[in-house]
Amino acid sequence: MAIFGYAICVLSAALGIGLSAATAMKSMARQPEVQGRLFTVFILASAFIEALALIGFVVTLIVH
Repeated sequence: MAIFGYAICVLSAALGIGLSAATAMKSMARQPEVQGRLFTVFILASAFIEALALIGFVVTLIVH
């Protein structure tokens, strides 16, 4: 059961980062002048998504 919980955490993190990267690329293609700010926001969002995935992993281990 713990492996299933961890798999859900990893897949949701991968989906979140993938969707945010795709949206950031689309936004940079439409407005290249905001590339610096958009990249910073993307990196922060990716870090928060990864942190949530790690929290999910820890909770999965604790519950198991």
